[in-house]
Amino acid sequence: MTSKSNDFSKPVRSLINKGADLMATMAVVVACLYPMGGAIAETAVKIPPPASDLVAQTRNAPDTAVFAGGCFWGIQAVFQHTKGVVNAVSGYAGGEKETADYSHVSSGYTGHAESVLITYDPKQISYGNLLQIYFSVAHDPTQLNKQYPDVGTQYRSAIFYKDADQRRVAEQYIRQLAAAHVYQNKIVIRLSPLTAFYAAENYHQDYATLHPESGYIAQFDLPKIAALKKLFPEQYRESPVLVASQQAAKAAEEK
Repeated sequence: MTSKSNDFSKPVRSLINKGADLMATMAVVVACLYPMGGAIAETAVKIPPPASDLVAQTRNAPDTAVFAGGCFWGIQAVFQHTKGVVNAVSGYAGGEKETADYSHVSSGYTGHAESVLITYDPKQISYGNLLQIYFSVAHDPTQLNKQYPDVGTQYRSAIFYKDADQRRVAEQYIRQLAAAHVYQNKIVIRLSPLTAFYAAENYHQDYATLHPESGYIAQFDLPKIAALKKLFPEQYRESPVLVASQQAAKAAEEK
């Protein structure tokens, strides 16, 4: 199985614009790369909420969190559908500015992980709530340096904490989940201090919403959104908050 770096949806879409007869070709290519059926998609896990959390009154509004766990398309999509999230941006964390672009990060040698910067209102949703969704439906924290079918350190499971409080809550939650044996395998998530976050290229933003026809999205990311709706109905929202909408609003304010 190839990694998502071989996703042909972008070049194939440009060919489709040249002729409707090529749509059949696209379907065949996508089916070969990512067969439908869901047998190899990640499975959501019902888990308890964190016993320890951050107090909303002690946090700035809005607050931020940075999570990594495989392809950032899916992580972004899940939190874009989460109530209380103001914005969710795909990007890179863990490496240097000079290599914070998709071509370099895809090599797996930059130290970066495909990550998502989540901006949220702590009065609507807590850091602990975000962690619960992240561990439950956004990715599998027991896969080392991969999230099937994506393999490499750039797809590692990681929490980039901004301060000691975030680190404490994340560490305690990992111990709590390990003690509860909610997963069959060991949690291998890394906790690292957030030194910088670099937004990914525009074509990576809102990808799951803009390209639901992609075989990759249908196989690996739409099930995550469905699991969020099922397991966290009170936190789920139907209409995602998009980066494009945030950019448009900012541009309007600057005029």
